[in-house]
Amino acid sequence: MKPTVFLKTAIASFTALTVAGLAHAQTIDLRVMETTDIHMNLVDYDYYGDKQSNSVGLSRVATLIKQARAEVDNSVLVDNGDLLQGTPLGDFMAKGRILRFGEVHPAFKAMNLLDYDVGNIGNHEFNFGLDFLAKSLHGANFPYTSSNVYVDDGDGNPDNDQPYFQPYIIKEKTVIDSEGNEQTIKIGYIGFTPPQIMNWDKDNLTGKVIAKDIVESAKKYIPEMKAKGADVVVAIPHSGMYNNPHKKGEEHASYHLAKVEGIDAILFGHSHRIFPGDKTIESYEGVDGEKGTVFGVPATMPGFWGSHLGVVDLILEPNGEGWKVKDGTASVRAIYRRDGRKKLPLVDADESINDAVRSEHEGALEYMRRKVGETTSDINSFFALVQDDPSIQIVNNAQIWYTKNIVRGTSYDNMPILSAAAPFKAGGRGGADYFTDVPKGDIALKNVSDLYIYPNDLKVVQLTGAQVVEWLERAAGQFNQIDPKSSTKQALINPKFPTYNFDVLDGVEYKIDVTQPNRYDDKGVLIEGNNRINNVTYMGKPINLTQDFLVVTNNYRSGGGGKFPGLDGSTVVIHAPDKNRDVVANYLLTQNKIDPEADQNWSFSDTFGSATVSFKTSPKARNVAPESMSFVEVGEDGFAEFILN
Repeated sequence: MKPTVFLKTAIASFTALTVAGLAHAQTIDLRVMETTDIHMNLVDYDYYGDKQSNSVGLSRVATLIKQARAEVDNSVLVDNGDLLQGTPLGDFMAKGRILRFGEVHPAFKAMNLLDYDVGNIGNHEFNFGLDFLAKSLHGANFPYTSSNVYVDDGDGNPDNDQPYFQPYIIKEKTVIDSEGNEQTIKIGYIGFTPPQIMNWDKDNLTGKVIAKDIVESAKKYIPEMKAKGADVVVAIPHSGMYNNPHKKGEEHASYHLAKVEGIDAILFGHSHRIFPGDKTIESYEGVDGEKGTVFGVPATMPGFWGSHLGVVDLILEPNGEGWKVKDGTASVRAIYRRDGRKKLPLVDADESINDAVRSEHEGALEYMRRKVGETTSDINSFFALVQDDPSIQIVNNAQIWYTKNIVRGTSYDNMPILSAAAPFKAGGRGGADYFTDVPKGDIALKNVSDLYIYPNDLKVVQLTGAQVVEWLERAAGQFNQIDPKSSTKQALINPKFPTYNFDVLDGVEYKIDVTQPNRYDDKGVLIEGNNRINNVTYMGKPINLTQDFLVVTNNYRSGGGGKFPGLDGSTVVIHAPDKNRDVVANYLLTQNKIDPEADQNWSFSDTFGSATVSFKTSPKARNVAPESMSFVEVGEDGFAEFILN
């Protein structure tokens, strides 16, 4: 029987609908690339070593960016933040050369050549003040976003707070779909910075801005972004990833941010880790290290100082009149690889980037090579984690010298003064070359930056003797617990504990018993009953736990950085007008010639027993190691292993 006219029409209509459906089944591949924590490593140069480097530099990442961009039809590029501070070049632009309104900051001379789509504000962007930040951002030919920083209007009503930066940005982008056709998609970008900026940069920000919770800000703005038509939402948190229970105002919120509905990709930073690739992060519930996802959301953190490029590849499919993300993966690409002690380059530098900032780079080198003093012996941090160290001693001496002068004639004049300083460059994630190493002779400004690498503001806190001891207990988390009865070789240093949190307090004497468990866990939570610090004395007598002390430190520590007990900003009694690094430089200028020998005010308790205790340091330490240490070998990671005798 022949088909009826009705049936023919129905078949034709069905066929037409099927063809139309297939025509709309195309997809879009979108690559999102990320840089983070460049810290003014624009060129492939080690300013502290004053030599070319294969392992740092935006100019090297630029090559990766161009390669990754050439592989696909559709891509965008974002920067996560912590861009404007970190190397002497950053200091030179803020304090030496001094950037003027209308001039382009060298960071943006470089980045403008790479066609960035969006930038995020990191916490270190605030280190030189809001005016300097405004002058710097003016030179960027791409927009910036930060959703959780607001104008401080002082009215106490959070409902009418106005964002200080653009809280989010939605940009239209013309792309090529899988059928070769042009499509227009809307990509939404939303940035975040740690709320702790209000403590870390209190002097720069108080009365001007306030910072709010990262996750709450995401929940506030992402529905708004979706309502305005964002097909893709890219979150750019300058915030690390830890699986702690969520707390309002937390610094490291990226893990919980991944649970916020509507986010399609997370490009995170701040904690200088690498994801995918960090085994700790990959062990968390909901994390797929192979695919590079967190609770199903593609996420990447590309290291620090230009060590890696982060890459997120998304697949979009039609969604009504727009598009939605169907799937995605994340990965990282490195600029170098380790081969034993060597760092072998995987890409060459993009010389257009180096050329763009050459005049500022050379100006920074001249600026940093100025003489400020002289040392009668070498200064290094090779053994800073296992014995009292001259590189820390100089900083503490300078801070006590400065504070004695500024309290003279005030109500604090007769109070005992202690000083806290930590080994900023002591290996760790920075590698086997990341140590302070100042040779005997002239000390230049670059060496001061080697001794104190951060542009912190000097603060003085008032604490009791009991609080001083608790400070030391928290710092003792630098060490693993040693079993004195075991004959198995045991590593002394806890690699998860940042060396910049290992404060040495000068002005008191004390011992650390590492055979005892930590009094504070990795998150700074008190564990009752544990004690590692003993024999604490002041002026040769047991410390008076109720006596008040002035302790010199920096804005990071005094404001709660590192989660030290008694340090939350409330105990600060002196907000000094100078930065710690400037204090060190001025101290060296006044002394002219210094003897950097450490005063040995702390040591380990004699409780190792029969244990064989090892630690890793720079291979250069082999030539200067004391008799109390025995060299073992240089490992594949480039570090030299020693045994404490």
